[in-house]
Amino acid sequence: MYEKRFYRDTFKNNLVMFNVCVKETDLLIGCDENLEKQAYQQIVRVRKILNDYITLSPPFLTSLVPISDITEKDEVIERMLAAGKKADVGPFAAVAGMVAEYVGAALRQYSMNVFVENGGDIYFDSQKDRIIGIFAGNSPLSGQVNILLRKEKFPIGICTSSGTVGHSLSFGKADAAVILSKDTALADAVATATCNRIKNVSDIKKAIEWAYEIEGVSGAMAIMGDKLGAIGEIELV
Repeated sequence: MYEKRFYRDTFKNNLVMFNVCVKETDLLIGCDENLEKQAYQQIVRVRKILNDYITLSPPFLTSLVPISDITEKDEVIERMLAAGKKADVGPFAAVAGMVAEYVGAALRQYSMNVFVENGGDIYFDSQKDRIIGIFAGNSPLSGQVNILLRKEKFPIGICTSSGTVGHSLSFGKADAAVILSKDTALADAVATATCNRIKNVSDIKKAIEWAYEIEGVSGAMAIMGDKLGAIGEIELV
């Protein structure tokens, strides 16, 4: 069933924005021009890669813990397996970030600026500094906290997991756990794992420090209620 992603109504930038949906995959994309046709083609390709591998290895879809590979794989599968191992979660915890990056990186050949949002997980490549707002449900900090992304840091993945917002499985209670990484699949998996580790406000510091120690993570932030913690390359504005 389709769930309206109302937070998208708050996005403001100078890009041409458009939605592309293929079955369960629902992307909000911003480019220098409308590239809906090209984006659709990339979504179909990455979904085939994922579905073919799920047929070979059903645990790839369902496992909540890292799994070992079973056969020769596409790079998409290898990166999701690797992200799951680094974050100590199942490989499908990286799927939204992986799809966002796969589509976004392909569109980069047509557009100097590319923004792809997939359920709160973002791949972004830009020629100038950008500001990303953080949606954190009912937290009083929701919509009040923004992250400055310097142009020299692009392309980058910005992924968010929440124990209080959305339908994705979470074992934590953070309103938002945000991870920055050049590897958007890794950012997605680590965001999930970071959120899982936060049951109380007192868990925020330890959880983001754990995330920041993972190779490839450049910044981590978490919000719970009116409390916030951040570490690494998180510039709050």
